[in-house]
Amino acid sequence: MASKQRDYDQEKEAIKRFLAEFHTVGDDGRKSFKYATQLVELAHREQVSLTIEIEDVAEFDPDMAEAIAEQQTLLNLVSEAVYEMLPDYKQRETVARDALDVYIEHRLMMEQRTRQPGDVRDIRNRYPPELIRRYEVYFKAPSAQKPVAIRNVKASHIGKLVLVRGIVTRCTEVKPMMQVATYTCDQCGAETYQPTRGSKFIKFQEIKVQEHSDQVPVGNIPRSLTVMCRGEQTRLCQPGDHVAITGVFMPLLRHGFRAMMQGLLSDTFLEAHRIVQMNKTEDDELGADELTESEIKQIAEENFYDKLAISIAPEIYGHEDVKKALLLLLVGGVDCNPNGMKIRGSINICLMGDPGVAKSQLLSYIDRLAARSQYTTGRGSSGVGLTAAVMKDPLTGEMTLEGGALVLADQGFALMSLTRWLILTGLPFTR
Repeated sequence: MASKQRDYDQEKEAIKRFLAEFHTVGDDGRKSFKYATQLVELAHREQVSLTIEIEDVAEFDPDMAEAIAEQQTLLNLVSEAVYEMLPDYKQRETVARDALDVYIEHRLMMEQRTRQPGDVRDIRNRYPPELIRRYEVYFKAPSAQKPVAIRNVKASHIGKLVLVRGIVTRCTEVKPMMQVATYTCDQCGAETYQPTRGSKFIKFQEIKVQEHSDQVPVGNIPRSLTVMCRGEQTRLCQPGDHVAITGVFMPLLRHGFRAMMQGLLSDTFLEAHRIVQMNKTEDDELGADELTESEIKQIAEENFYDKLAISIAPEIYGHEDVKKALLLLLVGGVDCNPNGMKIRGSINICLMGDPGVAKSQLLSYIDRLAARSQYTTGRGSSGVGLTAAVMKDPLTGEMTLEGGALVLADQGFALMSLTRWLILTGLPFTR
């Protein structure tokens, strides 16, 4: 069956209509143009990123929403449409001007003076859109979209918008990355612009996401996925966080000697569009649900200490003292700062007993309940696996430290299960 032919000019006009006409109606009956308002802020540089929700696109045009989620080409088309619409939404002159504004204005003025009628500019010397655009466009996946397991993200997802969830195991430092390189001839002054994977400096960070333990089949090891974060998507997570990442699955393009060494194989990565910290076992964002003032007052009037203790692993009968100790571990943990030096708190619990007294069940429940925790076993972790391991960064070639169980459980809980006894370490956390 032949694939459907698309007219990208019509697609661009449809995207422009969506950005200009999409609106929501409030309780007072007034229309709120969601994206037109953001275009005004982008034109005045009061906002640097535009996040488009696929649900809004589906409400306006279902076919266009499906095309955006399935094709990387249309993702770039949205950026072009926004660039062409910004002059119409500019209501005043931008006060915040930098060196790049002066550079582009001077080059355009010199081009108009020296350009002869009928001259066609070399494609290599055209101003790259990455150099002129001063904004970033991201996409938010629909709330009803189910996340894809990291091990199931395969070649069929290349160029498509996917949603994955996992735990962050490694984050690099945020470094500048070039988007557009400008080469100037020393003799004639001619300039050539080369858009590459490194150019016009933007913030760049690489993170490694590992699938959750409940997604790992029996007898397999957890798999990881490399995520490239640019611009405003950097510094949104740290090792040990449980995140949901929406992005485009792409092959990694290499040049020169690396391309020769790579051969016919290609590494893959996820180009991040949205990173959200999530609860471990639920589909809610952290901090989304908060108690009201009346609920807090009602809890304060009751004897909620016993109720909270009983609510821990309610399927296990008895062990009230053990549950109270685990409750104090969950809400406790203090920062020790002797002489200004910050060290780990000393709240630790060791459970010892005969087999079948629900030690492992209590351990598993605490692991699911805690917002930040890391579960490991004594047989499966060496001393290096508990603390950190020296790894070579494939991006920079430098030697870096990759955190172990204790590092990933920082500001949370590290849980270790041995043959006949259990240790629960409560690391100090601050709000």
